[in-house]
Amino acid sequence: MKSVVLTLSFLLLCLGVSAQSDHDQALVKKAISNYVEAFYQADTLLAYESVARELAKRGYYTSNGQIREATMSFDQLVALAKRWNATKNITAATPRKITVYEVLDKIASAKVEAQWGIDYFHLAKIQGRWMIINVLWQDYPPAK
Repeated sequence: MKSVVLTLSFLLLCLGVSAQSDHDQALVKKAISNYVEAFYQADTLLAYESVARELAKRGYYTSNGQIREATMSFDQLVALAKRWNATKNITAATPRKITVYEVLDKIASAKVEAQWGIDYFHLAKIQGRWMIINVLWQDYPPAK
């Protein structure tokens, strides 16, 4: 009887951990979605909800056949989000593919494929909220 109780307790504990992980995974995905939609909808409130003010963002893009590097702070991200979609045709079909790689108790990593390219994210759970700390991105590589 004691072994049955211990086994059931262990199973319930595992289910509780899985439920917490599923919940945190959904919150990480929401933070990434907020980031993308901040640009797609020019809604900077979404950036304030999910991007840390200490953001470190670095990316690589092709301009005039040359690969260029760009860095961006939180304030620069907000300024860009305000105007980014003005020249874009954003629809429901515009790419928003989010892949969450790993969620631990305090940190997570994820990827998004968006209109501008591919972003990799590091997030941290700060005061109970998942916040984007680092973004490394590039535009889509040329088709081979």
